[in-house]
Amino acid sequence: MAMVGNPAANNGNGARANELVLGLLKQEGEWYGFDVVDLTGSDYEDSVTRIQDRLSGIDGGFDDLVVVGGDGMVALGVNALAGTTMPLGIVAMGSGNDFARGLGLPVNRAQAAVHGIAGAIVNGTHRDIDMGVISSTAATPDRLFAGMLSCGLDASINDRANQSSLPYGKLRYFAAVLNEVRNIRSYGYHVRVVSEDGSVDECDIASPLLTIANSRHVGGGIELSPNSLFDDGLLDLIWLNQVPTFTQIVHAISKAYTGGLLGTGLFDWQRVRSVDIGESPEGETPPVLMADGECVGRLPVSVRVSARSMRLLVPPAVLGRS
Repeated sequence: MAMVGNPAANNGNGARANELVLGLLKQEGEWYGFDVVDLTGSDYEDSVTRIQDRLSGIDGGFDDLVVVGGDGMVALGVNALAGTTMPLGIVAMGSGNDFARGLGLPVNRAQAAVHGIAGAIVNGTHRDIDMGVISSTAATPDRLFAGMLSCGLDASINDRANQSSLPYGKLRYFAAVLNEVRNIRSYGYHVRVVSEDGSVDECDIASPLLTIANSRHVGGGIELSPNSLFDDGLLDLIWLNQVPTFTQIVHAISKAYTGGLLGTGLFDWQRVRSVDIGESPEGETPPVLMADGECVGRLPVSVRVSARSMRLLVPPAVLGRS
């Protein structure tokens, strides 16, 4: 087994989480008969390189990869393992933990998460789930995302939360929401969608928020896409259909963590197979794009679903609930 973490995460607390989880994994390994190697690098690229060198046989291989941290570390894991059948385990110890939350995995409970991963290895339990694939016109490789690609207000909130010095994930996101909604504006998007039934629609959208979702949660538990499924071979396109008033914003925030956002009447939603997104003159220039909490560039992009292309280690009890 290989483990990778992010020592700089959570205002520097990631190093302590890595040490804790590594110790717990080694304890489980002694009991169940597997070895653990720490492949944590100095940054994202270094960690990915270490993982892929091991996968290619350089310095020996491994059978499972465990990531320690939040949604950004999940993104690192799925991109490092892209094109393989290597199982991925998640110890959710980050600020948002939205992907793990949607799967029903333990959040900020290292011992429970590690014990569940060991149980999944011993029992051979896993779940194959969809991934979103981002293709850009820039000369960059395709990038996978597990949770959401945020293209508007939600991206600005995520970016602000990442830069916050507040100690807790939900508090960071809530403070970022309050700051960003004060200057809410409409961005211009040109969208071409291949729908669930294969039909093609193309239009301009002026909206403060546009998101492509593979999972339900964003921002530390905000249930923006309650209809998303991990293994339906589809993505969900969600956007604000108007610039909300202050009263509407307050009402929406009150519904944010209970799955009631789509019921406020402020959002439109469409299930899609793929979507191309560019800029439109009907609104302001959209901000940087954020996927699984990490900056992934700017528009234009093409996004499609890769059905059941990532294998996750899931404890038997969790698999029974999915």
